[in-house]
Amino acid sequence: MSSIASTDGAANSAGRGDVRQRRRLTTAIKESMRDLGNQLTLLNHHVGSRLEIKDGDFDCLEVINRHGPLTPSALARLTGLHPATMTGVLDRLERGGWITRDRDPRAADRRAITVRATRDRVGEIFHLYAGMNASMDQICDSYNDAQLAVLADFLQRTTGAGRTATEELA
Repeated sequence: MSSIASTDGAANSAGRGDVRQRRRLTTAIKESMRDLGNQLTLLNHHVGSRLEIKDGDFDCLEVINRHGPLTPSALARLTGLHPATMTGVLDRLERGGWITRDRDPRAADRRAITVRATRDRVGEIFHLYAGMNASMDQICDSYNDAQLAVLADFLQRTTGAGRTATEELA
C-alpha cells in the first residue's frame, strides 16, 4: 500500500510540474506573439518609410493587396478607419501610384468605385520584404510537414481570436 501511496504522490508531483511547465510555455508563447507583433509593426514602418508611405496608408495598401479590389466602405470596415479618413488615405495612395480607383460596372450607383493595387508597384514592396521572406523560408525548412500544419493552425486560430477580440472592443 505504501508503494501505491508513493506512486500517487509522485504522479501528483509530476502533474504539478506539468501544469507549471505548461503555464510557462503558454506564457512564453503569448510573450513571443507580442514581441512578434511589435517587430512586424517596426518592419512595416521601415518598409513604409522607404516607400514614403504613412503607416496607416501602408496598412490600407496591405489590405487592398490581400483582399482587393474593394470598395472604400469595405476597406474602411476592414481597417477600422472612418470613411471620411479613407478618402485622404486613398488620395495619397493614388497620387503615389499605389492604387487605382475604378468605376464598379456592377453597381447601381454610377458613382460607386472599387480600389485596386497597381501591380507594377507591388514588386517594390516584395523587394523590401525579401530578407524577411528568406528568413521565414529558412525557419519553415527546419520543420516537417506535420509541424508546419500545427504552426499554421495555431497562427490561423490566433488570428481568429485577435479578430474576435478586436470586434468586441470596436
